[in-house]
Amino acid sequence: MVAQIKDIIFHNYSQSPVAEKVRVGFGIKQLKWYSVEIPRLPPKPMLTKLTGGYRRTPVMQIGADIYCDSLCILSELEKRFPSPSFHPTSDPELMWCLSRWTDGALFDLGVKIVLGSAADELPADFAKDRGRLYMGVDWANGLKEANATISHLASQLRGPLHKINHKLSDGRPFVLGHEPAAIDAQLYHLIWFVRGRWSNGPNFMSEFIFIEEWAKRISQLGHGDMHTLSAEEAIQIAKNSQSTCASFVDPKDPQGFKQGMRIQVSPDVDGGEQPVEGMIQYADHDTISLTRSDPDLGEVCVHFPRFGYRVETL
Repeated sequence: MVAQIKDIIFHNYSQSPVAEKVRVGFGIKQLKWYSVEIPRLPPKPMLTKLTGGYRRTPVMQIGADIYCDSLCILSELEKRFPSPSFHPTSDPELMWCLSRWTDGALFDLGVKIVLGSAADELPADFAKDRGRLYMGVDWANGLKEANATISHLASQLRGPLHKINHKLSDGRPFVLGHEPAAIDAQLYHLIWFVRGRWSNGPNFMSEFIFIEEWAKRISQLGHGDMHTLSAEEAIQIAKNSQSTCASFVDPKDPQGFKQGMRIQVSPDVDGGEQPVEGMIQYADHDTISLTRSDPDLGEVCVHFPRFGYRVETL
């Protein structure tokens, strides 16, 4: 099967918990998509050619539109493929706020437990890369501290999981009721990560019987209709496409952005990464989109969420 310009192309690797979150989203919506396997560690030259420097996993591509961060990806999937909805109840804004907890504080605990528990066994290049991404400049001491405080970190995760387990004890099949939602994927990727990547994960999770039953139901949703694609084919599709991003800048934007202003975008947490530079195409309270040119691609539009990202003028 040959991918078309309008098809979903997902740049990911199988072990990534954040990519698993989106793959579950594909399963909820039963979408067809094309998987491009990317390296676990940099350099990632084919990916960064598309993004302009962003190297985190995952990245979604549709034609010449490149979506960075799972928050941005799930939002775009909901816009393009509204049924079945990621928000089957009437409070999507509240669920967005809840997802900042699952993807933020809870996932950070999971990362510290997984990396900290294996700190003495991690390959040096992997420890340096992931430590720098998640623990900042002083990542070496961060790993040591996580290793020395695993029991404390587990206690911090156990409390919230008890509350979620109690909520699921009323017989509901999914977090919000009878239909799976984005929040199911956003919680599931944490459970999948902790159980699968922490040596004590299965034992730790066995206490939460209703979460375990729920996780099996999420797993059974599958990942939609997956096909494979090479990085070279993805690049060619971007080259043969044009972005469909609208031109808009919120006149009330607190940073005073204007159409065509040159900017750079980077994650709020300093992971030692290269900022992405380009010209503002779209800016509102949720999204910042910039256009950039590459000799091998032509012009592409790279999209980021506003939340969790720093945007600076050049």
